[in-house]
Amino acid sequence: MFFAAVVPLLPRLSDEFELTKTAAGVLGGSYAAGTLILAIPAGIAAARFGVRRIVILGLLLIAGSAVVFGLAQDAVVLTLARFVQGIGGACTWAGSLAWLVGVAPSERRGELIGAAMGAAIGGILFGPVLGAAAVGVGRGPVFASVAGGALILIAISMRLPRPSAAIRRSGFGIGRVAGSPGVRLGMLLILVPGLLFGAIDVLVPLGMDELGATAGAIAAVFLIAAGLEALIAPFAGRLSDRKGRLAPSRMGLAVGVAGSLALTLPSSATALGIVAILATPGLGILWAPAMAMLSESAERVGVDQALAFGVVNLGWGLGHTLGSWGGPALADVSSDDVTYFAMAALCAAVLLALTARPPRGTRANRTSAPGAR
Repeated sequence: MFFAAVVPLLPRLSDEFELTKTAAGVLGGSYAAGTLILAIPAGIAAARFGVRRIVILGLLLIAGSAVVFGLAQDAVVLTLARFVQGIGGACTWAGSLAWLVGVAPSERRGELIGAAMGAAIGGILFGPVLGAAAVGVGRGPVFASVAGGALILIAISMRLPRPSAAIRRSGFGIGRVAGSPGVRLGMLLILVPGLLFGAIDVLVPLGMDELGATAGAIAAVFLIAAGLEALIAPFAGRLSDRKGRLAPSRMGLAVGVAGSLALTLPSSATALGIVAILATPGLGILWAPAMAMLSESAERVGVDQALAFGVVNLGWGLGHTLGSWGGPALADVSSDDVTYFAMAALCAAVLLALTARPPRGTRANRTSAPGAR
């Protein structure tokens, strides 16, 4: 929620602190940078000390950084607050998803990861509303409510039964993770949408603002897009359980090509918002299959699931950081369209690679998926 709240705020913050597109991208992408740097350490810590402790640590960081973000009057402090928020996100994401996979039946792993993604997208749904409210009434009171929500989640987590020891697998195995083809492919398929969303989350709000859209209109676009993505995520997970992980992945990459190209066409704020609503939910098809693929591959080589989802954080953080920093920087020296063309080319290259030579050992088809039906 806090991650997505900055979207309608970016135009206001850019005006208030006189930020270029590149500087706005650094502010927007600092969350992902924090997640990127702490991705693997958070996974190792969750494996060593237990998922609940790491989830609670992450929520404490979220609460504190939300207060700082609400009160900050300097762009550097705002950027640092989002960076710490990303560290908290790395902890909660690795711990909670490892907890989920530890109790999930293997034949429903993709579906339940998709459902978890739906919950995450629920936060993204409310995030732009939160940001628009901050434009209207001020950042202080609005982001104090985020901190309060995190403290409530800590209290709930403390009351949940202690996670089963079965959740914790054998060892940490960084080398085994890096050597698994399924892990590498899963990370790539997480990095790609992370990169595209990173660029879109900066360029589309700034583009709509330049074309005359209000903060409320920008928030509405991302609210609707996230709602559609939340509906698609469990479907993509179920499809990957039944048809293999690569079938929906190819669909998501094809949408990435078409959607990126379509973003070059609008000449009005309304048209740009409509294209964003149509393009971005389909790209979210990639998340659940890629995460399930990575989780299964880590399990096959005997690596703790918390570390596997640390790798998920690594892929997302790297992608989103590159997208939110590199995309606007490329747009600053050329144009938004050049960035969108580059995004389309990336999706097309990965799609062609998967189509020409499907990788082995990644549940690429239905017959190789244990428990699929």
